[in-house]
Amino acid sequence: MPGSKLLTLPHDKDSEADLWIKAATVLAVLAVIALCAMIVVAALPALFSQTHTPFEWVWQPYHGHFGILPMCASSLLLALSALIIAFPWALGIVIWHLTEEEPALSWARKAFGLFIRLLTTVPTVVLSFAAVFLLTPLLRTAFGGTGMCLLGATLMVSLLILPTMVLVMESGLAQPLERLCPQGLALGLSRYQLLCHCLLPQSRTTLLQAAVLGFGRACGDTLLPLMLAGNAPRLPLHLTDSTRTLSAHMALVTANEVGGAAYNSLFAAGLFLLGTTLCVTLALRRLARAKSSGSTV
Repeated sequence: MPGSKLLTLPHDKDSEADLWIKAATVLAVLAVIALCAMIVVAALPALFSQTHTPFEWVWQPYHGHFGILPMCASSLLLALSALIIAFPWALGIVIWHLTEEEPALSWARKAFGLFIRLLTTVPTVVLSFAAVFLLTPLLRTAFGGTGMCLLGATLMVSLLILPTMVLVMESGLAQPLERLCPQGLALGLSRYQLLCHCLLPQSRTTLLQAAVLGFGRACGDTLLPLMLAGNAPRLPLHLTDSTRTLSAHMALVTANEVGGAAYNSLFAAGLFLLGTTLCVTLALRRLARAKSSGSTV
Protein backbone atom coordinates (compact mmCIF):
# COMPACT_ATOMS: atom_id res chain seq x y z
CA MET A 1 0.00 0.00 0.00
CA PRO A 2 1.15 3.57 -0.54
CA GLY A 3 0.97 4.26 3.14
CA SER A 4 3.22 1.28 3.98
CA LYS A 5 5.81 2.45 1.46
CA LEU A 6 5.89 5.85 3.07
CA LEU A 7 6.36 4.25 6.47
CA THR A 8 9.27 2.07 5.34
CA LEU A 9 11.02 4.79 3.36
CA PRO A 10 12.75 6.47 6.34
CA HIS A 11 13.90 3.04 7.53
CA ASP A 12 15.40 2.32 4.13
CA LYS A 13 17.19 5.66 4.11
CA ASP A 14 18.55 5.03 7.59
CA SER A 15 19.79 1.60 6.57
CA GLU A 16 21.49 3.05 3.51
CA ALA A 17 23.11 5.79 5.59
CA ASP A 18 24.36 3.21 8.11
CA LEU A 19 25.81 1.16 5.26
CA TRP A 20 27.70 4.16 3.89
CA ILE A 21 28.98 5.05 7.36
CA LYS A 22 30.22 1.52 7.95
CA ALA A 23 31.88 1.45 4.53
CA ALA A 24 33.60 4.78 5.19
CA THR A 25 34.77 3.52 8.60
CA VAL A 26 36.21 0.34 7.08
CA LEU A 27 37.99 2.33 4.37
CA ALA A 28 39.46 4.71 6.96
CA VAL A 29 40.72 1.82 9.09
CA LEU A 30 42.21 0.08 6.06
CA ALA A 31 43.91 3.33 4.98
CA VAL A 32 45.48 3.76 8.42
CA ILE A 33 46.64 0.13 8.46
CA ALA A 34 48.10 0.50 4.95
CA LEU A 35 49.91 3.69 5.94
CA CYS A 36 51.40 2.08 9.05
CA ALA A 37 52.44 -0.99 7.07
CA MET A 38 54.08 1.19 4.42
CA ILE A 39 56.10 3.07 7.05
CA VAL A 40 57.18 -0.15 8.74
CA VAL A 41 58.21 -1.80 5.46
CA ALA A 42 60.07 1.31 4.27
CA ALA A 43 61.87 1.58 7.62
CA LEU A 44 63.16 -2.00 7.61
CA PRO A 45 66.24 -1.33 5.40
CA ALA A 46 67.36 1.48 7.69
CA LEU A 47 66.61 -0.44 10.87
CA PHE A 48 68.65 -3.48 9.83
CA SER A 49 71.44 -1.68 8.00
CA GLN A 50 74.93 -2.58 9.23
CA THR A 51 76.70 0.45 7.77
CA HIS A 52 74.15 3.31 7.98
CA THR A 53 72.24 2.62 11.16
CA PRO A 54 69.94 5.35 12.51
CA PHE A 55 70.55 4.20 16.09
CA GLU A 56 73.51 6.43 16.88
CA TRP A 57 74.04 9.87 18.36
CA VAL A 58 75.76 11.54 15.41
CA TRP A 59 74.11 13.04 12.33
CA GLN A 60 76.81 13.75 9.76
CA PRO A 61 75.54 12.57 6.35
CA TYR A 62 78.73 13.54 4.53
CA HIS A 63 80.74 11.30 6.88
CA GLY A 64 78.36 8.34 6.79
CA HIS A 65 76.60 8.95 10.12
CA PHE A 66 72.81 9.04 10.02
CA GLY A 67 71.87 8.84 13.68
CA ILE A 68 68.42 10.14 14.66
CA LEU A 69 68.76 9.57 18.42
CA PRO A 70 69.63 13.25 19.18
CA MET A 71 66.48 14.36 17.39
CA CYS A 72 64.35 11.76 19.17
CA ALA A 73 65.68 12.86 22.55
CA SER A 74 65.24 16.54 21.64
CA SER A 75 61.61 15.97 20.68
CA LEU A 76 60.87 14.28 24.00
CA LEU A 77 62.80 16.93 25.91
CA LEU A 78 60.98 19.77 24.18
CA ALA A 79 57.58 18.17 24.75
CA LEU A 80 58.27 17.49 28.44
CA SER A 81 59.66 21.00 29.00
CA ALA A 82 56.64 22.60 27.34
CA LEU A 83 54.30 20.39 29.37
CA ILE A 84 56.02 21.36 32.63
CA ILE A 85 55.53 25.03 31.80
CA ALA A 86 52.00 24.84 30.36
CA PHE A 87 50.31 22.45 32.79
CA PRO A 88 50.38 24.66 35.93
CA TRP A 89 49.26 27.68 33.89
CA ALA A 90 46.41 25.70 32.35
CA LEU A 91 45.27 24.43 35.73
CA GLY A 92 45.43 27.92 37.24
CA ILE A 93 43.42 29.39 34.36
CA VAL A 94 40.75 26.71 34.70
CA ILE A 95 40.50 27.23 38.47
CA TRP A 96 40.09 30.98 38.00
CA HIS A 97 37.63 30.61 35.14
CA LEU A 98 35.40 28.15 37.02
CA THR A 99 35.51 29.75 40.48
CA GLU A 100 35.51 33.51 39.85
CA GLU A 101 32.34 34.77 41.52
CA GLU A 102 32.77 38.53 41.28
CA PRO A 103 29.88 39.85 39.12
CA ALA A 104 31.97 42.81 37.98
CA LEU A 105 34.48 40.40 36.39
CA SER A 106 31.95 38.29 34.51
CA TRP A 107 32.83 40.10 31.29
CA ALA A 108 36.50 39.28 31.85
CA ARG A 109 35.69 35.58 32.26
CA LYS A 110 33.68 35.53 29.04
CA ALA A 111 36.31 37.49 27.12
CA PHE A 112 39.13 35.27 28.36
CA GLY A 113 37.18 32.11 27.49
CA LEU A 114 36.65 33.46 23.97
CA PHE A 115 40.35 34.34 23.73
CA ILE A 116 41.39 30.81 24.72
CA ARG A 117 39.12 29.32 22.06
CA LEU A 118 40.40 31.72 19.43
CA LEU A 119 43.96 30.84 20.37
CA THR A 120 43.36 27.23 19.34
CA THR A 121 42.60 28.41 15.80
CA VAL A 122 45.81 30.43 15.32
CA PRO A 123 48.09 28.65 12.79
CA THR A 124 51.48 27.65 14.14
CA VAL A 125 53.19 29.52 11.31
CA VAL A 126 51.71 32.75 12.68
CA LEU A 127 53.02 31.96 16.16
CA SER A 128 56.39 31.11 14.67
CA PHE A 129 56.75 34.38 12.76
CA ALA A 130 55.62 36.37 15.79
CA ALA A 131 58.20 34.61 17.95
CA VAL A 132 60.98 35.15 15.39
CA PHE A 133 60.47 38.92 15.48
CA LEU A 134 59.47 39.34 19.14
CA LEU A 135 60.86 36.54 21.30
CA THR A 136 64.11 35.68 19.51
CA PRO A 137 65.64 39.20 19.85
CA LEU A 138 64.90 39.12 23.60
CA LEU A 139 66.65 35.76 24.00
CA ARG A 140 69.56 36.99 21.88
CA THR A 141 69.98 40.04 24.11
CA ALA A 142 69.61 38.08 27.35
CA PHE A 143 71.71 35.00 26.60
CA GLY A 144 73.74 35.85 23.50
CA GLY A 145 74.06 33.75 20.40
CA THR A 146 71.42 33.74 17.70
CA GLY A 147 68.43 33.46 20.02
CA MET A 148 67.35 30.31 18.19
CA CYS A 149 67.42 27.78 21.00
CA LEU A 150 65.52 25.17 22.95
CA LEU A 151 64.18 27.79 25.38
CA GLY A 152 62.45 29.83 22.67
CA ALA A 153 60.88 26.76 21.08
CA THR A 154 59.78 25.49 24.51
CA LEU A 155 58.07 28.75 25.42
CA MET A 156 56.14 28.89 22.15
CA VAL A 157 55.19 25.21 22.18
CA SER A 158 53.91 25.64 25.73
CA LEU A 159 51.76 28.50 24.44
CA LEU A 160 50.58 26.23 21.62
CA ILE A 161 49.39 23.43 23.91
CA LEU A 162 48.04 25.70 26.66
CA PRO A 163 44.55 26.34 25.18
CA THR A 164 44.08 22.66 24.32
CA MET A 165 44.83 21.65 27.90
CA VAL A 166 42.59 24.41 29.27
CA LEU A 167 39.62 23.26 27.19
CA VAL A 168 40.12 19.60 28.13
CA MET A 169 40.34 20.41 31.84
CA GLU A 170 37.39 22.79 31.74
CA SER A 171 35.15 20.36 29.89
CA GLY A 172 35.98 17.63 32.42
CA LEU A 173 35.57 19.75 35.56
CA ALA A 174 32.73 22.19 34.78
CA GLN A 175 29.79 19.78 34.98
CA PRO A 176 30.94 17.93 38.14
CA LEU A 177 31.50 21.30 39.81
CA GLU A 178 27.99 22.46 38.93
CA ARG A 179 26.58 19.25 40.41
CA LEU A 180 28.45 19.87 43.66
CA CYS A 181 27.54 23.54 43.95
CA PRO A 182 23.96 23.30 45.37
CA GLN A 183 24.99 21.10 48.30
CA GLY A 184 28.40 22.73 48.79
CA LEU A 185 27.14 26.30 48.73
CA ALA A 186 24.39 25.35 51.16
CA LEU A 187 27.10 24.13 53.55
CA GLY A 188 28.91 27.47 53.29
CA LEU A 189 31.70 26.39 50.95
CA SER A 190 32.81 28.59 48.08
CA ARG A 191 33.20 27.41 44.49
CA TYR A 192 36.97 27.62 44.94
CA GLN A 193 36.88 25.35 47.99
CA LEU A 194 34.60 22.89 46.24
CA LEU A 195 36.88 22.72 43.20
CA CYS A 196 40.24 22.61 44.94
CA HIS A 197 39.40 20.52 48.00
CA CYS A 198 36.58 18.27 46.82
CA LEU A 199 36.79 17.90 43.05
CA LEU A 200 40.45 18.16 42.02
CA PRO A 201 41.64 15.30 44.29
CA GLN A 202 39.17 13.04 42.43
CA SER A 203 39.98 14.38 38.95
CA ARG A 204 43.20 12.56 38.19
CA THR A 205 41.86 11.12 34.95
CA THR A 206 40.81 14.50 33.55
CA LEU A 207 44.14 16.09 34.43
CA LEU A 208 46.09 13.21 32.94
CA GLN A 209 44.03 13.37 29.76
CA ALA A 210 44.92 17.04 29.37
CA ALA A 211 48.60 16.33 30.05
CA VAL A 212 48.80 13.39 27.62
CA LEU A 213 47.01 15.30 24.86
CA GLY A 214 49.27 18.32 25.37
CA PHE A 215 52.37 16.13 25.30
CA GLY A 216 51.28 14.46 22.07
CA ARG A 217 50.66 17.78 20.34
CA ALA A 218 53.97 19.20 21.57
CA CYS A 219 55.90 16.15 20.41
CA GLY A 220 54.41 16.25 16.91
CA ASP A 221 54.58 19.97 16.15
CA THR A 222 56.91 20.89 13.28
CA LEU A 223 56.92 24.60 12.46
CA LEU A 224 57.66 26.04 15.89
CA PRO A 225 60.82 23.99 16.55
CA LEU A 226 61.80 24.27 12.88
CA MET A 227 61.82 28.09 13.01
CA LEU A 228 62.87 28.68 16.62
CA ALA A 229 65.09 25.86 17.92
CA GLY A 230 68.14 26.50 15.70
CA ASN A 231 68.12 23.09 13.95
CA ALA A 232 71.48 21.90 15.28
CA PRO A 233 71.36 18.05 15.10
CA ARG A 234 72.65 17.45 18.61
CA LEU A 235 71.35 16.82 22.09
CA PRO A 236 71.04 20.14 23.98
CA LEU A 237 72.78 20.38 27.34
CA HIS A 238 71.25 23.75 28.26
CA LEU A 239 68.03 25.57 27.46
CA THR A 240 70.02 28.12 25.45
CA ASP A 241 71.54 25.47 23.16
CA SER A 242 70.33 25.02 19.61
CA THR A 243 68.72 21.71 18.80
CA ARG A 244 66.57 19.93 16.25
CA THR A 245 63.41 17.95 16.89
CA LEU A 246 62.47 14.86 14.95
CA SER A 247 59.57 16.44 13.08
CA ALA A 248 61.71 19.42 12.06
CA HIS A 249 64.47 17.01 11.03
CA MET A 250 62.09 15.13 8.77
CA ALA A 251 60.95 18.36 7.13
CA LEU A 252 64.52 19.53 6.50
CA VAL A 253 65.81 16.22 5.12
CA THR A 254 62.75 15.72 2.93
CA ALA A 255 63.34 19.12 1.35
CA ASN A 256 66.94 18.23 0.42
CA GLU A 257 67.09 14.46 -0.10
CA VAL A 258 65.32 12.18 -2.56
CA GLY A 259 67.07 8.90 -1.84
CA GLY A 260 70.03 7.34 -0.13
CA ALA A 261 70.75 6.54 3.50
CA ALA A 262 69.71 9.98 4.78
CA TYR A 263 66.33 9.67 3.10
CA ASN A 264 65.87 6.09 4.30
CA SER A 265 66.54 7.14 7.89
CA LEU A 266 63.41 9.31 7.71
CA PHE A 267 61.24 6.22 7.72
CA ALA A 268 62.85 5.14 10.99
CA ALA A 269 62.10 8.62 12.32
CA GLY A 270 58.52 8.31 11.10
CA LEU A 271 58.25 4.96 12.83
CA PHE A 272 59.37 6.56 16.10
CA LEU A 273 56.78 9.33 15.75
CA LEU A 274 54.14 6.75 14.86
CA GLY A 275 55.01 4.77 17.99
CA THR A 276 54.82 7.94 20.10
CA THR A 277 51.41 8.80 18.63
CA LEU A 278 50.23 5.24 19.24
CA CYS A 279 51.33 5.39 22.88
CA VAL A 280 49.54 8.72 23.35
CA THR A 281 46.36 7.35 21.75
CA LEU A 282 46.39 4.19 23.85
CA ALA A 283 46.98 6.27 26.99
CA LEU A 284 44.01 8.50 26.16
CA ARG A 285 41.76 5.51 25.49
CA ARG A 286 42.81 3.90 28.76
CA LEU A 287 42.10 7.11 30.65
CA ALA A 288 38.74 7.45 28.92
CA ARG A 289 37.80 3.92 29.99
CA ALA A 290 38.88 4.66 33.54
CA LYS A 291 36.79 7.84 33.50
CA SER A 292 33.70 6.06 32.14
CA SER A 293 34.03 3.36 34.81
CA GLY A 294 33.47 6.07 37.43
CA SER A 295 36.70 5.54 39.38
CA THR A 296 37.82 9.13 38.81
CA VAL A 297 36.35 12.29 37.33
